[in-house]
Amino acid sequence: MKAYDIKRGVVLDHDGRIWQVKDVERSAPQGRGGNTTYRVIMYSVPGNVKLDISLRAEDDMREVELSRRPVTFSYMDGDAYVFLDTEDFTPYTLDPDLVGANAGYITEGLEECFVRLLDETPIGLQLPPNVTLQVIETAPELKGATATKRPKPAKLNTGIEIMVPEYIVNGEKIVVSTTTGEFAGRA
Repeated sequence: MKAYDIKRGVVLDHDGRIWQVKDVERSAPQGRGGNTTYRVIMYSVPGNVKLDISLRAEDDMREVELSRRPVTFSYMDGDAYVFLDTEDFTPYTLDPDLVGANAGYITEGLEECFVRLLDETPIGLQLPPNVTLQVIETAPELKGATATKRPKPAKLNTGIEIMVPEYIVNGEKIVVSTTTGEFAGRA
């Protein structure tokens, strides 16, 4: 895989270790003859040790093939999240570090998730594109709110806070995008 093809979430083999890409920054110098460089920030799997490297566009990296298993969120085991394989009911326990910011979208019985595995070891979680969450705390609806587009903050049942349209009220179920973290409609 060439450096210009590297995206967030890709798993690479670098110097004999396995790394998952967290961020890629592209910089193109403005002068003649300048080479585009890519700053790749990645973390070791397992171990979560940070590595920050710079690559030229044509540098080769070896992508590691992962398997994906469909799972459903089952329960919390202390701080860890336990997902069950929807086909053979194998439990996969994911540490809070592995779940990361996705924790705010996980509700009881959440389906359409995938655990990414490297040699049967969970290294990542892929959520469905949208989840349904309940508004537990937001300012009351204002008269004439449907004519305006001003958003207001709302706390959801998983503890995260997002901006919602003014017409959304406490107790209402809404759809939230897991990729952008934004309001995507009423449920």
